[in-house]
Amino acid sequence: MKLLRLAAAALCVFGGSAAVAADISVFSAGAVEPGLIKVADQFRRETGHEVKIQFGTAPQLAKRLAAGEAADILIAPPAVVDEQVKNGKLIAEGRVTVGRVGVGVAVRNGMAPPDIASVDALKRALLNADSVVYNQASTGIYLEKLFDKLGVAEQVKPKAARYANGAQVFEHVINGKGNELGFGAITEIKTFEAKGLKLVGPLPGEVQNYTTYTAAVMTGAQAADVAREFVRYLGTGAAKGAFAAAGID
Repeated sequence: MKLLRLAAAALCVFGGSAAVAADISVFSAGAVEPGLIKVADQFRRETGHEVKIQFGTAPQLAKRLAAGEAADILIAPPAVVDEQVKNGKLIAEGRVTVGRVGVGVAVRNGMAPPDIASVDALKRALLNADSVVYNQASTGIYLEKLFDKLGVAEQVKPKAARYANGAQVFEHVINGKGNELGFGAITEIKTFEAKGLKLVGPLPGEVQNYTTYTAAVMTGAQAADVAREFVRYLGTGAAKGAFAAAGID
C-alpha cells in the first residue's frame, strides 16, 4: 500500500511538471540566430519550456504576419515591431531590446581579403571587385544608399547580385568564382565560416550601420505567460552574455 501511495505521488509530481511546461513559437529575424538559439536552449534547461523558432528577413516576417500566420513572440527591427503594434498583432508593453548587429564584408576561403579598414579602402575594394553580393532586406537597402553616398553606385550596379536573404548571399560567394565581395550581418557571416566563408571585417566605423532587434509578445499568443517570461529572459545578464558571444552587441 505504501508503494502504491509513493507511485501515485510520483505520478502527480511528474504530471504536474509536464502540465506546467509549454511550447512557445517565435518568429525571428535571422541576424540574431546564433545567439538566440543558445539563449533558447538556456531557457529550456532552466524552465523546461521549449522554444520553437522560425527565422526570416524582416520583410519575410512582415509578409507572413500579413498573411495571418501567428506565433507567440516576434523578434524584429523596431520599425517592424511598431508597425505590428499598430496592426494590433503585438503587445506594446514589455518589449525587450535583444541587441544590435553590424554589417560585415565576406569573401570565399582562399581569397586574399581586401583592405576595408577605411572608407577610401572600402571604395577601392568595391571598384576592384568582379561581383558585389548582398540581400534585398534592410541591409541591402542600407548598402544601396551607402554606395550612392560613396559615389560608386553606378560602377557597382552592373556587377551587383541581390538575393532575398543572407544565406543565399553567402552560398553564392562560397560557390562563386573571381573576386567577389559579400555583404551581410556579421552574425550571419560567422555562421557560414565553417562552410567556406571568411569574415574580412566590419564596415568602417564612419559608415557602419547597426540594426537593433526587439522582442515583443503577440496579442494572440497561445502561451502568453511563458512568452512574456521568455521575453523578460532575453534581457537578463545570462542572455546578454550569450548574445555578446555571438557578436550581438
